[in-house]
Amino acid sequence: MLKISVIDTQNRRRLVLEGRLVAPWVAELRTTWSRAKAESYGRELVIDMANVIAVSQEAENTLLQIMNEGARFRCSGVLTKHVLQQLKRRSKKNLVQPNISDQEGQG
Repeated sequence: MLKISVIDTQNRRRLVLEGRLVAPWVAELRTTWSRAKAESYGRELVIDMANVIAVSQEAENTLLQIMNEGARFRCSGVLTKHVLQQLKRRSKKNLVQPNISDQEGQG
């Protein structure tokens, strides 16, 4: 089970996740993230994973997408720190620009 709480301040919208981040709750995180992002009105978006106790592969992929969309993360504990460090490495690989010579034949 996963509980998602939304905490708003003047400068930040925080999604607090508690429990197991696995199917079917990964879809709920995607929905909540999309809504929070659309309604952020320029506030910083933070995903608080301090109380997450399990993360599935599907959840990792979703977290990577959210990370690439600009979310910041808060965590504690070995599991969530490890997961977020691995996602940060994968995120950097995705941000590499293609080589100019690879695009020359396209037009």
